[in-house]
Amino acid sequence: MIDRCTEGRLMMDKMKCLDTMDFVKDWATWRNTLHDAIQEARTLGVPDSIIKDVSKKVGDFLAEKVCPATKEEELLKEMWDVATADERKVLATLIFKMVS
Repeated sequence: MIDRCTEGRLMMDKMKCLDTMDFVKDWATWRNTLHDAIQEARTLGVPDSIIKDVSKKVGDFLAEKVCPATKEEELLKEMWDVATADERKVLATLIFKMVS
């Protein structure tokens, strides 16, 4: 049984989590945001290899710190959580290709 203090803390954590990703309303918005970020980086002359490396690091951060806002993000988080470091690079590359 969860005491009131723990229950309150869990609710606060969930609310912080939701607030963090509030700008992501749906899968299309998430994809468009990534697409725009990749295009902006390319415009600034950032090589795709660096963008992919940063994407993997961002994926690590999101998986650890941010609650998924959509069912698709939940699936990505589950895959990220069970993936090895090399598999995470592959997943980041696939997402990169998907939104490019």
